[in-house]
Amino acid sequence: MRALRRWRAALAAVAVALVVPAALAHTKSETHTVWEIAADRVHLEFSIPLPESARLARQGEQQPPNEVVLDYLKGHLGATSAGKACAIGSSRAMAATTQFRRFEFDFTCPGKDDIALKSLAFFDLVPSHVTFAQIRTADGQFVEQLFTSEQHEVRAAAGDAEMRDAGFLDYIRLGMEHIFTGPDHMSFMLGLVLISRRLRDLIFVVTGFTLGHSVTLALAVTGALRPHPEFIDALVGLTIAMIGAENIAVVTRRSGFVAAAIGIPLVGMAIASLLHIGLMPPLLLLGSALLCSNYLLMSGHMGDAGRLRLVVTLVFGLIHGFGFAATLLEMQLPPDKLAQILVGFNVGVEIAQLMLVLGLVGLAALLVRLKLALPRRVLIDGVGSALVGLGAFWFVSRSF
Repeated sequence: MRALRRWRAALAAVAVALVVPAALAHTKSETHTVWEIAADRVHLEFSIPLPESARLARQGEQQPPNEVVLDYLKGHLGATSAGKACAIGSSRAMAATTQFRRFEFDFTCPGKDDIALKSLAFFDLVPSHVTFAQIRTADGQFVEQLFTSEQHEVRAAAGDAEMRDAGFLDYIRLGMEHIFTGPDHMSFMLGLVLISRRLRDLIFVVTGFTLGHSVTLALAVTGALRPHPEFIDALVGLTIAMIGAENIAVVTRRSGFVAAAIGIPLVGMAIASLLHIGLMPPLLLLGSALLCSNYLLMSGHMGDAGRLRLVVTLVFGLIHGFGFAATLLEMQLPPDKLAQILVGFNVGVEIAQLMLVLGLVGLAALLVRLKLALPRRVLIDGVGSALVGLGAFWFVSRSF
């Protein structure tokens, strides 16, 4: 028993070291582009989720004016022909669906040979940013590509041998990056590791989270559900606050107090929503209050909550999975590519989760061997409080 306590304390110490850097990282950052090439002309439509365009806002603004966004994009987008820059012509804001902004640009190139497309937008703000590109070439071919921090240019001349679809491995890599560069998913996984008393418990919670991603994949590909990205992003924050709260409830054995501390603010937000304050629907907030408070009460009084956590983490896995799927669906990617993108991404997520868990266990073993493990309760309280604070901040800020 004493050895088990040292192991759990070591895991908590590892979590302390990783939660703070994760909080400074960035959640998924994505934009979508559609490029059409006709002889020496290039037409571009650039779609930006509202949280991304908000990065360009000045202090006191929720969203920047269209002119500010256009000026920024003009300086970070372009095309070349045989190494010579294409002249930018007209540019304007376009109508877009809820939670997105859309802009279009026209370029005239000095020739129609060896055309290359460039996108530097948002990489200076978020290094892990990804821009999905749909490209229709002059000869009628239709392909997809990814602009990343390592790849800012795509050669797109008709018949160019370098022009290729983003492959399955690219989306696996993207899924791995989504975990390792996303503080919300990293924080949630850390909370799952800390709450697991035994290896069996850890298998239960990770399995539940994996099943949730798998169900998300099936629902998204078949179109059975169309998630609202603004609701999903907020709920992701709530899951992190919940896992932190459960860690505190289990250690302090004050599950009733912790359940009230989570449930009462959610009920208050539901009342505010009835008064048209905030974005979240009141029924969703009330349902979240019931789920969270009752789960905390149950887990705090159960000797073996592993199986219960499997069910709850399955629900949380659905939420986290939809956080990515919602963006893809809103961007209206081609149906024949959507399955490949989602499967590849989810495979990458599972690989990254396994690497994260194994890394935590390995570091914990090292700390135990070096006798550097600190008192478990102090560390669990600290990490749990950090997770509650981070999750509550993300949930409230994304809800309003």
